[in-house]
Amino acid sequence: MESHRQPVIILVRPQMGENIGASARAMLNFGLTEMRLVEPRDGWPNSRAIAMASGAAGQVLDRARVFATLAEAMEGIDFAFATTARGRELSKPVHTPATAMEMARAHPGRCAIIFGPERTGLENDDVARANAIVTVPVNPGFPSLNLAQAVLLMGYEYGRDLLPAEPSPHHGRPEAIQPADRVEIEKLGDHFEERLTQAGFFFPETKAASMRLNLRNMWARLDLTRGDVRILHGMLRQLTRR
Repeated sequence: MESHRQPVIILVRPQMGENIGASARAMLNFGLTEMRLVEPRDGWPNSRAIAMASGAAGQVLDRARVFATLAEAMEGIDFAFATTARGRELSKPVHTPATAMEMARAHPGRCAIIFGPERTGLENDDVARANAIVTVPVNPGFPSLNLAQAVLLMGYEYGRDLLPAEPSPHHGRPEAIQPADRVEIEKLGDHFEERLTQAGFFFPETKAASMRLNLRNMWARLDLTRGDVRILHGMLRQLTRR
């Protein structure tokens, strides 16, 4: 994501360093790097925030700027969203995270997403400084979101059309996920046929040929990796060792 187009994440009067650090991690998950803090309760820098950021997300905290007021933290911001379940008595448009972040991606200027303190959320004076409200459609019986969860949700909605559309299809060692070739499949079939013959599986003799044919057909149908083939060979050796 281009840094000049990224929305700025503004945390207003955050109370716990751990939540600031977790928010930094959530931001970096979706390529967001600019954090602004307004009156963090426990001061700044905060060792608990650094510990929670854990590694790479520390760069977000290193670049974080601290402001005395939200008005000052809005420097250079052209459009701001206030995240709150309240404040609807103010005359402002209300959006879901998805529609709000669609607007942020399309906006020609710099956008900000404003989050309130963990215990109380944003006050009306804070919300009044935003252009629009973002409200998450959650269970009305339990509408509370952790600060970092809220940041993660907004980051995901912002990045969903900018980051890869699908996750990597494979994890693990490359040699374990490579497709098994026909020779490897053939040798696996030979190994099973040999052991099953020793165990008397192909019985009665009049059906043995069709049973062997069905097994060969089954191996050919399976989408096995080289790792799968090694595991199946190992399982068979272990089962027949005695």
